[in-house]
Amino acid sequence: QVQLVETGGGLVQAGGSLRLSCTASGITFSTYVMGWFRQVPGKERDFVAAVTWWTRGSTYYTESVTGRFTISRDNAKNAVYLQMNSLKPEDTAVYYCAAEYSSRWDRLPDKWDYWGQGTQVTVSS
Repeated sequence: QVQLVETGGGLVQAGGSLRLSCTASGITFSTYVMGWFRQVPGKERDFVAAVTWWTRGSTYYTESVTGRFTISRDNAKNAVYLQMNSLKPEDTAVYYCAAEYSSRWDRLPDKWDYWGQGTQVTVSS
């Protein structure tokens, strides 16, 4: 049984930082692309960041978080992290961890294989 469990969400003031963690079980973690998505009520789930397992873990970001968020992975711990700095109210959302087996990964959420339950991030102004 595959499980992705996110932790680290919460309430923070604008300009603050949070670190999200996602621990995976039931998959060979080191062979999966890992990603973070976010969703606000009434809107689609959007890509935030991804880290591959090849080429020393290449990272990709949506434009709005580039320079503020950092994704990383620790294959020994089956974990992926999202360090979020300089948070803005528009970053408020439920953040989801996701895993994708194919090297032909895509930013569209319906292409990803497994999902966590989500963790709420709220940034106050």
